[in-house]
Amino acid sequence: MKRVALITGGSRGIGFGCAEHLARAGFDLAINGVREEKLVAEPLKALRALGAEVVYCRGDIGKTTGRAAILKQVREKFGRLHVLVSNAGVAPKVRADLLETTEESWDHVVGANLKGGFFLTQAVARWMVEQKRTDPAGFHASIIIVSSISATVVSINRGEYCVSKAGLAMVTGLFAARLGEFDIPVYEIRPGVIKTDMTAGVTSKYDKLLSEGLAVTRRWGKPDDVGRAAAALARGDFPYSTGQVIMVDGGLVIPRL
Repeated sequence: MKRVALITGGSRGIGFGCAEHLARAGFDLAINGVREEKLVAEPLKALRALGAEVVYCRGDIGKTTGRAAILKQVREKFGRLHVLVSNAGVAPKVRADLLETTEESWDHVVGANLKGGFFLTQAVARWMVEQKRTDPAGFHASIIIVSSISATVVSINRGEYCVSKAGLAMVTGLFAARLGEFDIPVYEIRPGVIKTDMTAGVTSKYDKLLSEGLAVTRRWGKPDDVGRAAAALARGDFPYSTGQVIMVDGGLVIPRL
């Protein structure tokens, strides 16, 4: 019986990059998103072509009912869950100066990214503990939280986003410590500047910055780069590294003179 991975925001961008590599690694997939299933038919088809059994779990992780609906669909389809890739997130609708950040934008971004990520991880952790207690020797699980270099690198025109990602860094440490007794590792992946639809509006800005050496590796990151890291963690290649941060940023945060 194949292992099952749930990837939130898994139909595009970084989430799809993770889903592709997990499919290649032999996982069946639960792909979460908020769009209608007919609008994500092509990426789902592509994942099935890689040999994975795929179910689309529509739901908003920022809402209690959304999280419950997602996990209900995973239970009904597979009856098991071995890996969570908590990737779904939103950017501010408007990039506003820190002095102009609104409560509405804060609630939107922090609610989806941090609150949603925390409580989905909590719900999945409870289920994983339940499965571990039922099959202590045979059940192997992990949780992978996709955050951002914005957890430590400030952007004063999207402070609410930075705070949400910094919070996820603590979520990783908290759940790594709590789940240690069950041998369920929890990891954080911090992508750098990745070419996705979320960064499409700042393409020219980062084309210039990257060409000038913003990152040590002078190119955009790709969802594939993040997917490779996620698959290695999901396979269990780093069983003694729980709570650790995997940087996928082309060396952007290396201090340099």
